[in-house]
Amino acid sequence: MHKTIVIIPAYNEEKRIAAVVTGVCAAVPDAMVVVVNDCSRDDTVAVASKAGAIVVSHPFNMGYGAAIQTGYKYARNMGYDYLVQLDADGQHDPACIPALLAPVIAGEVDIVIGSRFLGNSYRPPFARRAGMALFRTIVSIVTGKFVTDTTSGFQAFNRDVISFFATDIFPVDYPDADMLIMLHRAGFRMSEVPVRMFENSEGKSMHSGLKPLYYMFKMLLSICVTLMREKGKGR
Repeated sequence: MHKTIVIIPAYNEEKRIAAVVTGVCAAVPDAMVVVVNDCSRDDTVAVASKAGAIVVSHPFNMGYGAAIQTGYKYARNMGYDYLVQLDADGQHDPACIPALLAPVIAGEVDIVIGSRFLGNSYRPPFARRAGMALFRTIVSIVTGKFVTDTTSGFQAFNRDVISFFATDIFPVDYPDADMLIMLHRAGFRMSEVPVRMFENSEGKSMHSGLKPLYYMFKMLLSICVTLMREKGKGR
């Protein structure tokens, strides 16, 4: 029997984590739900545990990328066959998880990206749209396949990708478009499925203040480095 794990990186999400965990359990009742607590200063751990999740905690705050890689390493070490990741802020609809998993379980692809733009009216702020358009163009040119959502944190993938992401090659800062290019060059098969995206009720974003400028610089640099690496299978 195949084993599936759902990882949810979380930092100070006591208000929303219970609803996310409950939604995941309802959507995929046979899956293990693991919340990776990035040293939250509120009651995220207690609330997530009470909702039915296993909680893995960092001793200090390490950031989003490090949190999801902790989940990948946990999944690899525990021998899971499939992994789904989604955010803890309630914007990703857990009801979409079966649609994300289906092509991976069927062996059609290695990783499925949950796209906010396929058949949906999701419209981010102008500055983010511009950045997304830039990286969407770069990824589509490099991979030879049109990719609509290069910054989606809602994904599903198989054991090969879990192992690939659990290595030092994974960028723990902002793993987005660069990782899609890296996956393509390593020989992994990708596809997208439409997912539902809810509005951010509190208006918080990991790309606030001057962070978008740093993100753009870092992502372009990371893509350049990725393109200079030798192609090869990542499995």
